[in-house]
Amino acid sequence: MTIQPTLKQLKYLCAIAKTQHFGQAANDCHVSQSTLSAAIHELEEHLGVVLIERSNKRAHLTRLGEEVVNRSRDILVDVADLVSLCNTSEKPFSHELRLGVIPTIAPYLLPSLLHQMRNKYPDFKLSLKEELSKVLVERLNNGELDVLLLALPYPSQGTTTFHLFYDDFLLAYPDNHPLANTEPLKLSDLNNQDLLLLEDGHCLRDHALEACKLNTSELSVPYQATSLNTLVQMVANGMGVTLLPKMAVDAHILSDIPVTVKPFLEKNIWRSIGLLWRNSSPRTDEFELLGKLLQQLWGNTK
Repeated sequence: MTIQPTLKQLKYLCAIAKTQHFGQAANDCHVSQSTLSAAIHELEEHLGVVLIERSNKRAHLTRLGEEVVNRSRDILVDVADLVSLCNTSEKPFSHELRLGVIPTIAPYLLPSLLHQMRNKYPDFKLSLKEELSKVLVERLNNGELDVLLLALPYPSQGTTTFHLFYDDFLLAYPDNHPLANTEPLKLSDLNNQDLLLLEDGHCLRDHALEACKLNTSELSVPYQATSLNTLVQMVANGMGVTLLPKMAVDAHILSDIPVTVKPFLEKNIWRSIGLLWRNSSPRTDEFELLGKLLQQLWGNTK
């Protein structure tokens, strides 16, 4: 009789699939490499198959191993949702919430949110992961995160979105820049300007370009930055202009920096901020409650 796999074995297998390395997978699972290796060996022995091709540097899944990993991820997500279902019988936010947030939102919105959550729900426990949207969505689908706070739309399957508010894009330029005298500011004024952007992978970059109806092939993009703070410093040093989300400006990202911001004449130059969670999650009521609190905090539900 075949012995059924344990959840721990499936978790270890998925970790190896993600890292392609036994040592890194062990670190991610907070166990020794020998413990993880023994569990995988036992799993393969019980199933009577080879799931991983081992080498000195990498661990590659066999074709069967890839299918087993895909099904294992579904099983682990279902088990996590089962636990969440039982937890929903208690008062809201009485159990840990694993929240994923993108870097262009986290430092500007989370402080006030956490303050309010602790006041209203003293037992609230938050596990926070700040990453790019692609990584967060992968972790959500794998059951590693419960809900995401990010800019929408973002392509994902089997998920529910909850629109929170719109975050305007403002043009940021050095105090002595020619655009300082341009009134009103129009999108066409960006023509022939050195536009500084975040590097590829940041959804703010794509949403800003889309909102302003810009194409990088038609723009001068001399530099790309890894954070909004870096962009601001580049603008202050006369390297070009950039597009900043209003939430960052309201959070004083320009404090004591010789950079000015100005809105565009055109309407709807913004990004949509929202929550994203799995359709299968039983914590929908809790996530919607979180969304309404965020709307109240921001005071803007356009």
